[in-house]
Amino acid sequence: MAQEAVKTRLCKILRHNWVEERAVLAIDSADTWAKIQKYGHRGILTVDQNSKMESVTTQRAYFAPPKGPGVRLKGVRKVLKEKEIAEMISEKLEADSREPPPKTDFCSTTKRDFGVEGFVPAIPLPKKSHDYTKDQAVTFWSENYKKIHGVTNIRTPTAPFNKWAKFSTPISERLEEVSGHGCE
Repeated sequence: MAQEAVKTRLCKILRHNWVEERAVLAIDSADTWAKIQKYGHRGILTVDQNSKMESVTTQRAYFAPPKGPGVRLKGVRKVLKEKEIAEMISEKLEADSREPPPKTDFCSTTKRDFGVEGFVPAIPLPKKSHDYTKDQAVTFWSENYKKIHGVTNIRTPTAPFNKWAKFSTPISERLEEVSGHGCE
Protein backbone atom coordinates (compact mmCIF):
# COMPACT_ATOMS: atom_id res chain seq x y z
CA MET A 1 0.00 0.00 0.00
CA ALA A 2 2.78 2.40 0.93
CA GLN A 3 4.74 1.42 -2.19
CA GLU A 4 1.78 2.30 -4.37
CA ALA A 5 1.60 5.76 -2.80
CA VAL A 6 5.32 6.28 -3.37
CA LYS A 7 5.02 5.15 -7.01
CA THR A 8 2.10 7.48 -7.75
CA ARG A 9 3.89 10.41 -6.09
CA LEU A 10 7.07 9.67 -8.06
CA CYS A 11 5.12 9.45 -11.32
CA LYS A 12 3.43 12.77 -10.54
CA ILE A 13 6.82 14.44 -9.91
CA LEU A 14 8.29 12.96 -13.08
CA ARG A 15 5.24 14.07 -15.08
CA HIS A 16 5.64 17.66 -13.78
CA ASN A 17 9.32 17.58 -14.65
CA TRP A 18 8.49 16.30 -18.13
CA VAL A 19 5.93 19.09 -18.59
CA GLU A 20 8.55 21.68 -17.59
CA GLU A 21 11.11 20.20 -19.95
CA ARG A 22 8.61 20.24 -22.82
CA ALA A 23 7.75 23.88 -22.05
CA VAL A 24 11.38 25.02 -22.37
CA LEU A 25 12.32 22.72 -25.23
CA ALA A 26 12.15 25.52 -27.77
CA ILE A 27 14.32 27.73 -25.58
CA ASP A 28 16.85 24.96 -24.85
CA SER A 29 17.69 24.38 -28.48
CA ALA A 30 19.24 27.86 -28.88
CA ASP A 31 21.92 27.47 -26.18
CA THR A 32 24.29 24.69 -25.20
CA TRP A 33 23.57 22.60 -22.12
CA ALA A 34 26.63 23.98 -20.24
CA LYS A 35 25.52 27.57 -20.88
CA ILE A 36 22.00 26.78 -19.66
CA GLN A 37 23.40 25.19 -16.49
CA LYS A 38 25.59 28.25 -15.86
CA TYR A 39 23.23 31.12 -16.72
CA GLY A 40 19.80 29.46 -16.64
CA HIS A 41 17.03 29.59 -19.26
CA ARG A 42 16.58 32.91 -20.96
CA GLY A 43 13.08 34.03 -21.77
CA ILE A 44 11.21 32.22 -19.01
CA LEU A 45 10.75 35.20 -16.67
CA THR A 46 10.49 37.90 -19.34
CA VAL A 47 9.99 38.07 -23.07
CA ASP A 48 12.15 41.22 -23.38
CA GLN A 49 15.70 39.85 -23.52
CA ASN A 50 17.32 43.29 -23.06
CA SER A 51 15.44 44.23 -19.88
CA LYS A 52 17.40 44.82 -16.70
CA MET A 53 16.62 43.28 -13.35
CA GLU A 54 15.10 45.33 -10.59
CA SER A 55 17.59 46.61 -8.04
CA VAL A 56 15.08 46.61 -5.18
CA THR A 57 14.08 43.26 -3.76
CA THR A 58 10.77 42.59 -2.06
CA GLN A 59 12.56 42.40 1.27
CA ARG A 60 14.16 45.83 0.82
CA ALA A 61 10.95 47.38 -0.48
CA TYR A 62 8.77 46.28 2.43
CA PHE A 63 11.31 46.38 5.25
CA ALA A 64 13.16 49.68 4.83
CA PRO A 65 15.44 50.86 7.63
CA PRO A 66 13.74 53.22 10.09
CA LYS A 67 14.10 56.90 9.42
CA GLY A 68 15.16 59.46 12.02
CA PRO A 69 12.71 61.84 13.70
CA GLY A 70 13.74 64.72 11.44
CA VAL A 71 14.63 67.05 14.32
CA ARG A 72 17.92 67.72 16.12
CA LEU A 73 18.56 65.25 18.96
CA LYS A 74 21.71 66.95 20.36
CA GLY A 75 22.21 70.59 21.07
CA VAL A 76 24.78 72.68 19.19
CA ARG A 77 26.89 73.17 22.29
CA LYS A 78 27.02 69.42 23.04
CA VAL A 79 28.03 68.61 19.44
CA LEU A 80 30.82 71.23 19.55
CA LYS A 81 32.04 69.97 22.96
CA GLU A 82 32.17 66.34 21.71
CA LYS A 83 34.10 67.47 18.64
CA GLU A 84 36.56 69.43 20.82
CA ILE A 85 37.13 66.44 23.15
CA ALA A 86 37.67 64.12 20.18
CA GLU A 87 40.28 66.51 18.74
CA MET A 88 42.08 66.75 22.11
CA ILE A 89 42.24 62.97 22.40
CA SER A 90 43.50 62.55 18.84
CA GLU A 91 46.21 65.20 19.40
CA LYS A 92 47.32 63.45 22.60
CA LEU A 93 47.48 60.09 20.82
CA GLU A 94 49.51 61.60 17.99
CA ALA A 95 51.93 63.20 20.49
CA ASP A 96 52.34 59.85 22.28
CA SER A 97 53.00 58.05 19.00
CA ARG A 98 55.70 60.58 18.03
CA GLU A 99 57.74 59.90 21.19
CA PRO A 100 60.53 57.34 20.70
CA PRO A 101 59.95 54.04 22.50
CA PRO A 102 61.94 53.46 25.71
CA LYS A 103 65.28 51.71 25.32
CA THR A 104 64.92 47.96 25.72
CA ASP A 105 66.81 46.34 28.59
CA PHE A 106 68.07 42.94 27.44
CA CYS A 107 69.27 41.90 30.90
CA SER A 108 67.76 38.61 32.00
CA THR A 109 66.15 38.03 35.38
CA THR A 110 68.87 35.57 36.33
CA LYS A 111 71.62 38.06 35.50
CA ARG A 112 69.87 40.95 37.28
CA ASP A 113 68.68 39.14 40.43
CA PHE A 114 71.17 36.31 40.95
CA GLY A 115 74.38 37.65 39.48
CA VAL A 116 75.55 39.36 42.69
CA GLU A 117 79.22 40.27 42.83
CA GLY A 118 81.23 38.38 45.42
CA PHE A 119 78.88 35.35 45.52
CA VAL A 120 80.74 32.05 45.23
CA PRO A 121 78.48 29.03 44.72
CA ALA A 122 79.47 26.05 46.85
CA ILE A 123 77.86 22.67 47.39
CA PRO A 124 77.23 22.13 51.12
CA LEU A 125 79.09 19.26 52.74
CA PRO A 126 76.94 16.42 54.13
CA LYS A 127 76.45 16.37 57.91
CA LYS A 128 76.53 12.57 58.08
CA SER A 129 77.26 9.74 55.69
CA HIS A 130 74.32 8.44 53.68
CA ASP A 131 73.82 4.98 52.22
CA TYR A 132 71.01 5.02 49.68
CA THR A 133 70.62 1.21 49.84
CA LYS A 134 69.92 1.10 53.60
CA ASP A 135 68.67 4.54 54.63
CA GLN A 136 64.98 5.27 54.81
CA ALA A 137 63.81 7.68 52.11
CA VAL A 138 62.84 11.16 53.31
CA THR A 139 59.33 11.92 52.08
CA PHE A 140 56.33 13.93 53.15
CA TRP A 141 54.93 10.87 54.93
CA SER A 142 58.15 10.03 56.75
CA GLU A 143 58.44 13.63 57.95
CA ASN A 144 54.78 13.81 59.11
CA TYR A 145 54.20 10.28 60.39
CA LYS A 146 53.00 11.56 63.78
CA LYS A 147 50.15 13.50 62.18
CA ILE A 148 48.83 10.61 60.04
CA HIS A 149 45.64 8.97 61.32
CA GLY A 150 45.37 5.19 61.33
CA VAL A 151 49.09 4.34 61.60
CA THR A 152 49.93 1.59 64.07
CA ASN A 153 52.45 2.11 66.88
CA ILE A 154 55.87 3.08 65.59
CA ARG A 155 58.82 1.37 67.26
CA THR A 156 61.68 3.23 65.58
CA PRO A 157 61.27 6.89 64.66
CA THR A 158 64.09 6.66 62.08
CA ALA A 159 62.17 4.06 60.06
CA PRO A 160 58.46 4.50 60.79
CA PHE A 161 57.17 2.46 57.83
CA ASN A 162 59.27 -0.69 58.17
CA LYS A 163 57.61 -4.09 58.36
CA TRP A 164 55.97 -4.87 61.67
CA ALA A 165 54.08 -8.12 61.94
CA LYS A 166 52.82 -7.62 65.48
CA PHE A 167 49.18 -7.23 64.34
CA SER A 168 49.22 -10.61 62.50
CA THR A 169 51.20 -12.62 65.06
CA PRO A 170 49.03 -15.23 66.81
CA ILE A 171 48.26 -14.52 70.46
CA SER A 172 49.92 -17.73 71.63
CA GLU A 173 53.25 -16.66 70.14
CA ARG A 174 52.86 -13.17 71.52
CA LEU A 175 52.28 -14.59 75.00
CA GLU A 176 55.50 -16.58 74.68
CA GLU A 177 57.35 -13.35 73.94
CA VAL A 178 55.85 -11.76 77.00
CA SER A 179 56.74 -14.82 79.15
CA GLY A 180 60.28 -14.76 77.78
CA HIS A 181 60.85 -11.25 79.15
CA GLY A 182 60.63 -12.34 82.74
CA CYS A 183 56.94 -11.74 83.40
CA GLU A 184 56.30 -15.28 84.80
